[in-house]
Amino acid sequence: MDSQENVLNQEAQLEENKVVENPVENAEPAEVAEATAETIAEEPVIAETEAEPAAEAEEAAEPTAEQEQPAEERKTYATKQEVIARLQELAHGEENPTKDEVDYLKTTFYKLHFAQREAEQKAYLEAGGDPEKYVVAPDMDEETFKAEMGVVKEKRQKLFQQQEEEKLENLKKKQAIIEKIKSMVTSPEEANRNYQEFKQLQQEWKEIRLVPAEKANELWRNYQLYVEQYYDLLKLNSEAREYDFKKNLEAKLRLCEAAEKLDQEEDVISAFHQLQKLHQEFRETGPVSKELREEIWTRFKAASTVINKKHQQHFENIRSKEEENLARKTELCEKVEAIAQEENKGAGDWEKHTKQIIDIQTQWKTIGFAPQKMNVKIFERFRAACDDFFAKKAEYFKSLKAKFAENAAKKQKLVEQAQALQDSTDWKSTSDKLIALQKEWKTIGMVPKKLGDQLWNDFLAACNKFFEARNAANAGTRNAERDNLARKRDIIAQLKAAAEEAGDDLQEKVQQLVDEYQKVGHVPFKEKDKLYAEYHAVLDKLYKDLNISIARRRLDSFKSNLRQMADKGANALDNERARLMRRYEALKQEIQTYENNLGFLNASSKKGNSLIDEMNRKVQKLKDDCELVKQKIKAIDAENQE
Repeated sequence: MDSQENVLNQEAQLEENKVVENPVENAEPAEVAEATAETIAEEPVIAETEAEPAAEAEEAAEPTAEQEQPAEERKTYATKQEVIARLQELAHGEENPTKDEVDYLKTTFYKLHFAQREAEQKAYLEAGGDPEKYVVAPDMDEETFKAEMGVVKEKRQKLFQQQEEEKLENLKKKQAIIEKIKSMVTSPEEANRNYQEFKQLQQEWKEIRLVPAEKANELWRNYQLYVEQYYDLLKLNSEAREYDFKKNLEAKLRLCEAAEKLDQEEDVISAFHQLQKLHQEFRETGPVSKELREEIWTRFKAASTVINKKHQQHFENIRSKEEENLARKTELCEKVEAIAQEENKGAGDWEKHTKQIIDIQTQWKTIGFAPQKMNVKIFERFRAACDDFFAKKAEYFKSLKAKFAENAAKKQKLVEQAQALQDSTDWKSTSDKLIALQKEWKTIGMVPKKLGDQLWNDFLAACNKFFEARNAANAGTRNAERDNLARKRDIIAQLKAAAEEAGDDLQEKVQQLVDEYQKVGHVPFKEKDKLYAEYHAVLDKLYKDLNISIARRRLDSFKSNLRQMADKGANALDNERARLMRRYEALKQEIQTYENNLGFLNASSKKGNSLIDEMNRKVQKLKDDCELVKQKIKAIDAENQE
């Protein structure tokens, strides 16, 4: 029969809208407050056949047990307590919890839960808390939420089992109805006689709802087949049949109009669910006259196709956006992984990279879901990268704390040593010791700021106490040093004047001034080097002039005495020459010794060392004496030649 074949070919399948349970109920990366448990909706699918319907073709699928609640109808929860209160109503009340609402409550709770954690951590850090010591406080609300969620899940499981049992029972009932209608289609007489019973069976069929999904299509095809056969056999009571056709036509025209109006519905998901209800009602409505069946079905199917395409496009857009979100999240994962592999040379680098990762985590929260099959994986990858970085950071600061503790112990020891010296009156020795402690302090690394400031203040207080006491005790000494400075400058001025005057008594006058200079005590430390250089510059010039003058007078005196020495005999000059030669060699040896010593000192001493300056003057004096002896020997040789 053509009409029977077309009925079998023109079925549509409806699949319930699915929401995936959050696979990681309490998962989050270190220092990441993931704003919501990530879920994804998978769109329903309507499969339409292309065969031309010659008779009325009805939807085959059973209506869904749970319909998604439109977003605008969902209640907004401001606190976790409100979410828990609603969950408790579902757990312990008579109301059956829907999967959609349960998922929405879970998402809302963890959004509030993570937001609270983030706010608590931010407040702790802003109050000056140590990031490494921050511990997430236990959340009793979360424990309550999990407990109530367990009750709800158990309740839903029982409800599911009851529904499955009910579906099996409904399947048996509908199969029995089909068998009864089947027994009525043996002849027109049988069909006419059982018309009222047939109508009652149709009503019973409508009242029986859910059946196992895998049996729904076959069940509906069989039912529709025998209903059509019954109406075809219903000849005698044509008036009743025409009345049924008219009422069914009115109902199906109304359903067509309702389906067409869904094109104006802005909420694509809501329109799709409304369409499912219209399909359910359409197929539960009896047949119309044969000549109108194809027209009515074509109209209803056309309106359905518009909604189905919008629904399909909606989820294609979602998939496209999810792929874009996956690409963005993958990029963020790569950034965190790269940061986690970078070398951190100090606490500054760790804090810089921490800020970068927190900024990336903030970006992550603004990105929507990735495709369902990748959503959990990409989140776990991101969490693992963050965990890797913060684990390394924790290890670094753990070792840093150990180093801080070691440095603090060293500085505490120096504080104790300084405090032990702060009351000493051994000014010179203690000053040297405290200065050495201060130099050692600079070689010790950092300690935590608060403790470091306290140790430094204690150390500085001990040093200041000693040096203030020393300065107070040496106040008189400094006055005496300034007087000594004035006296020495006056002596230097007299030496400069003596150098200009010259005279036979110059050597005696210079020696008197030198003796007087040596008797004057210490001068201020800052003036010492400058005064020393000025004094010895004048003295060197005087000694040089004096040495030349004295050497000339001595040589002249020696030459004038040579004649008297020659008169004593030739041996007298030879003996004197031999004595002078021994003196000449001794002076040369002494000069050599001094110059060798100067070579060692110059290699290891700073420029301007007073010992080196004094030795240089000594060497010059020896060279002048050596030259004088040499001239005396030449004078003896000249006398012998005469």
